Amino acid sequence: MRTRAKNNIRRPIQKLNLHTQLSTSLDIEPTTPIQALKDPKWRRAMSEEYDALVRNGIWELVPSNPSQNVVGCKWIFRTKCNSDGSVDRFKARLVAKGFHQCPGVDYYDTFSPIVKPNTIRLVLSIAVSCEWTLH
Repeated sequence: MRTRAKNNIRRPIQKLNLHTQLSTSLDIEPTTPIQALKDPKWRRAMSEEYDALVRNGIWELVPSNPSQNVVGCKWIFRTKCNSDGSVDRFKARLVAKGFHQCPGVDYYDTFSPIVKPNTIRLVLSIAVSCEWTLH
């Protein structure tokens, strides 16, 4: 059997040519708001998220009551990349720590303010295929 080495072929096999890309200190996602506030890119992402929450009226401030459970929140930071690996944007999300809530005490209903276009297309296609009337 003639191997690649015996035929004097020195190119690496592409399927075995594995490579890794080390992230620089600029690409590391912060784990705390204090770390994020030191970088203007993450500060802008946090500002955009907070402004969107206020603009959409996601919450309202009410006086604290000792008999009620106060639900905290946490910042989540993610770097969104393009298909070629370049940075597309920096995304910050402010999420509630829902695991501290008790159903029937802290909330009665769940609500998601976001409907994805794919969901709307799916519901409309099912309605058309089943000949349902839409209102």
